[in-house]
Amino acid sequence: MAAALARSSGRLMIPNATSSSAQHRYRSCWLSMNGCGGAGGSDKAVGVCETRTLASVSAPELAVPQLKLAVSALEANPPRSGSGIIRLQVPIRQRADALQWLQAQSQHQVLPRCFFSSRGQSLDLTSLSLVGNGGGLASTAKDDGDEQELVSVAGVGSAVFFQGSYPFALQDWQSVKRFLCKECPLIRAYGAMRFDARTVVAPEWEDFGSFYFIVPQVEFDQLQESSMLALTIAWDNNLLWTWQKAMDELKATLQQISSCFGRLRKLDPKTTIISFQHFPSKGSWDISVKRALEIINGRESELVKPEQLFHRKCFHVTSEALAGTRARGVTKAEDLQIGQDLLFSPKDNIEFVIIICDEVHIEPSKALRKLPRIQHLSAQLSGRLRDEDSEFDILTSLHPSPAVCGLPTEEAQMFDRGMYAGPVGWFGGRESEFAVGIRSALVKNGVSILVFAGAGIVEGTIPSLEWEELELKESQFTKLFQYQNPMCFWIEWLCKYSFIYNKQA
Repeated sequence: MAAALARSSGRLMIPNATSSSAQHRYRSCWLSMNGCGGAGGSDKAVGVCETRTLASVSAPELAVPQLKLAVSALEANPPRSGSGIIRLQVPIRQRADALQWLQAQSQHQVLPRCFFSSRGQSLDLTSLSLVGNGGGLASTAKDDGDEQELVSVAGVGSAVFFQGSYPFALQDWQSVKRFLCKECPLIRAYGAMRFDARTVVAPEWEDFGSFYFIVPQVEFDQLQESSMLALTIAWDNNLLWTWQKAMDELKATLQQISSCFGRLRKLDPKTTIISFQHFPSKGSWDISVKRALEIINGRESELVKPEQLFHRKCFHVTSEALAGTRARGVTKAEDLQIGQDLLFSPKDNIEFVIIICDEVHIEPSKALRKLPRIQHLSAQLSGRLRDEDSEFDILTSLHPSPAVCGLPTEEAQMFDRGMYAGPVGWFGGRESEFAVGIRSALVKNGVSILVFAGAGIVEGTIPSLEWEELELKESQFTKLFQYQNPMCFWIEWLCKYSFIYNKQA
């Protein structure tokens, strides 16, 4: 028996904020088709799925003209299929920063934007010129490099999005997968899901839907030693999004793309915190924890908290379990001592016990996962899927984990979590990866930020110590508020914690 309690806090004032900032809303992308709607939302793959790799260029600014020529050629010789997705990509021999590229596009606020950072994925660059199931002509220019790590992905515009107001279901997963294929590993749908789609939606989360995924129209991929600029066009007549309509929107988006790169702006440390509120309050927190402990009442504690919900590559699937939180030490000796205390803490060991199917328990080898400000207990888990269709079963089985919802789950809901603690990640044809969005913040209209943090309650929990742990987790955000403009911080947080946002004027 275990409980997981969460709290939200924080309201900031941004200097020179005007009433116009209140118009910046998080909304579904109206510039493309919703792949989860209409008769086209089936499990039948689209008629064309291919990647066309153009000749490499020496610098990012040379990639845009190359892509424009490729779009013109594609428009002159359109595919005959009534549905499909095509990615045009230009390898760039220079390594450029994806976040800087995204910032250069920030003036176009009507376009949805997204940013994801990698946990370390290798790409075989010799396979990136594949032609997918639609056939057709493609350049076979290749770079000489072997495998490189995909560092980060920045996207602007939407080739196709997937959104619904109901819980993410098998049919929705099939709607996403029909636009993906193994032969095109970099065509991916990035996004997130609500923690609990059955609860009443709070106003701040209304525009996200229960789930939201996006395949970017224009994408910048930062690799270890190089980079890549790509365009993606998707169409489906059954979804009332024709080839010509998709082409028109792609060309409109391409006209707004800047090929210039600038350094990340260093903004003035003038952010003023006008109020800082906890929900629940310290007093209510103590009462809630004591109530949770009464419910537990000596029963067996069962908890698992996978930071990485799962990563699938073909049939191989891995997951990562985290538990316990401590601050990093100021010196190496202090840091080592704090880590040892965490490794041998009886309370944190209870929190670390892993439950499978409510009956089978595993106590894997523990290790320390050290982050810049905090450290956790960590363990790696792995297995093999029966078939690739089991991916949906893995996702729905692992979410929500007891560490973020407690057992029984109804005892833990104190407010609408929105996408806090929900699955965050991406689907691909060859592989997929999701994490638990436990380090989360939501920028509200440019003038306030909600920061979310939670704690696992097990037998032996001391309410005041859990409150201190929450403050430690929140400090990863609140310390940044003192030095940076929150909107700049929001983009950096996207880099570190892999979330997606859609901002429109």
